[in-house]
Amino acid sequence: MTDQYPTPKSGAQPEARQQYGQQQYGQQQYGQQTPGAAAPVGPDGQPPLWAPWYGISLPKAVGRFFRKYATFSGRASRSEFWWWMLVNAIVSAVLSGGGVLLAAALASTRTVQTDYGTYELQNPAPPIAFVFLIAGALWALATLVPSLALGWRRLHDANLSGALWIIALFVGIVGIVFGVLPSNPEGARFDRPTDR
Repeated sequence: MTDQYPTPKSGAQPEARQQYGQQQYGQQQYGQQTPGAAAPVGPDGQPPLWAPWYGISLPKAVGRFFRKYATFSGRASRSEFWWWMLVNAIVSAVLSGGGVLLAAALASTRTVQTDYGTYELQNPAPPIAFVFLIAGALWALATLVPSLALGWRRLHDANLSGALWIIALFVGIVGIVFGVLPSNPEGARFDRPTDR
């Protein structure tokens, strides 16, 4: 019968045996990252939601934006941030077109002549303008909190406090500056691996 564990050679130290559930020295538990290391990848080839996704594509960035709706912990890569900003700008521009239609309709007048005189009347706004205005307002409300959370996480990726994003709400150019900041590996301190 062979010995289950090899016996140490003379003068050698016996090997430490790992007990079930114990972590060997130098190993990391799932979800812990070494600063500067690449984000872990799950079985589907995507980083978990708590980790930033560098080089994400536009459709996946939009999907991830809505899956992390009100998550202020963790980090967001520049690509996650800028893909969403592009989509949000396009949708907002299309929906605000309804407001332009409404303003144009309200600004136009027509002259009506009656037996009692000539009158300038305001043209009624087309109903589609109100649909666009309502849709634009709903879009703005639906994306307010997740947009704040995305900017917050973007600052975490640059190893800054997310609370600085409040400045970007009042000074728009600051949001652009924050958005282009490079990733800092030390921002991993903001990760919450327990958040799935």
